[in-house]
Amino acid sequence: MKGETTETAERRFEFGENWARFLSVLDDERIDAAVQSLRDNLQAPTLEGMRFLDIGSGSGLFSLAARRLGAEVVSFDYDVQSVECTRELRRRFFPGDSSWRIEQASALDGHFLEGLGRFDVVYSWGVLHHTGAMWLGIENAIARVAGEGKLYIALYNDQGWKSHLWWFIKLIYNRLPSFLRPAYVFVASALTRIAVVIKYLMRLQPKKAFAPLLRDARRRGMSAKFDRVDWIGGFPYEFVEFDTLSKYFLARGFTLLRANRNSSHGCHEMVLQRGKCVE
Repeated sequence: MKGETTETAERRFEFGENWARFLSVLDDERIDAAVQSLRDNLQAPTLEGMRFLDIGSGSGLFSLAARRLGAEVVSFDYDVQSVECTRELRRRFFPGDSSWRIEQASALDGHFLEGLGRFDVVYSWGVLHHTGAMWLGIENAIARVAGEGKLYIALYNDQGWKSHLWWFIKLIYNRLPSFLRPAYVFVASALTRIAVVIKYLMRLQPKKAFAPLLRDARRRGMSAKFDRVDWIGGFPYEFVEFDTLSKYFLARGFTLLRANRNSSHGCHEMVLQRGKCVE
């Protein structure tokens, strides 16, 4: 597959395997939450008549959400099982649909992306920092946004030394034999939870300390259980400061419409709009 070195491919986390398990808990409530998330963040009640590109479709949930909102959807992912997950959702909810195209490809393959044309919405949530060449992935995504189109992107926050520590945690996961990985996830998750509980208890915020431990549902229709595996194993792994991202997109003619600036280990979430195309 174009776009990734052999070394990167050998060390990368098998995202599709985790997404396949997530599909077992996918229900109408999660799908509705994903649909509402797109509506709210894109500030659009419908995507009727629009082209939607899902870069790194993963489970296929947000491709499905965009299709339900009326968009013509193109989904692709590097991971073979992720591609199959997306195809499974099309089979379940839009069988034989010619307005939902699904491919296997890399976000780093500029030739493939150029062949797709331009899109009204380019969506890439938590993907490009796992390619091994994040900035190239960002540039490829930018190039697919049509004049006055929107880019909806999420990338890991740079926490300094903590992010570098997480890089090693993720690398170790991917170097472990598969039978040891569940125990590694359990221990790493437990230690992280304890640290979070202690932090919020010291701040006298018990609700923030314990609430995440009592529910599996996540914002955007996701699952805390399966997100933990992705979070600990997700590799390659890069990160960036919010201000760096903002300046980067501004210099490329984008206006920031909405943002969720993360101050911890999560992702900065941005919805940006390109200025009118003058080609």
